[in-house]
Amino acid sequence: MAAALIWLILGIVLMIAEVISGDFVLIMLGIGALLGAGSEALTGNVYIDLAVFAVSSVGLIALARPALKRRFLAGSGVPTGIDALVGSRAVVVSTVDYDAGQVKIGGEVWSARAVHESQPPIAPGTSVTVVEISGATAVVDIVS
Repeated sequence: MAAALIWLILGIVLMIAEVISGDFVLIMLGIGALLGAGSEALTGNVYIDLAVFAVSSVGLIALARPALKRRFLAGSGVPTGIDALVGSRAVVVSTVDYDAGQVKIGGEVWSARAVHESQPPIAPGTSVTVVEISGATAVVDIVS
């Protein structure tokens, strides 16, 4: 039973060390050590414990780690901040031309300009689409 306690302590120490590294390797080894502790408690054979630890650790590193890294590094995929405004609808508050104007986007008034220089001024009350955000200015186009 002393060997199972050593496996258990090793597993916990590796999992705590994972907090510092954050690379998903030590956590896989920690899980392997916990499985080795379980194997020791069931069989009492040190060779079986080592085999369980080795196979489970290698399997977790080869199979689970890449999936976890993809999942955590991919992010949510939901645009935030000004990226979320691109493509949204806005209403012209003051006449918008290529040089200046104002639109209301989601309840907030933004300075705006038309996307095309040759485009005629857009009258207040017109619905427009935000094409991009350039600094603090919304570049808009008339809704088609």
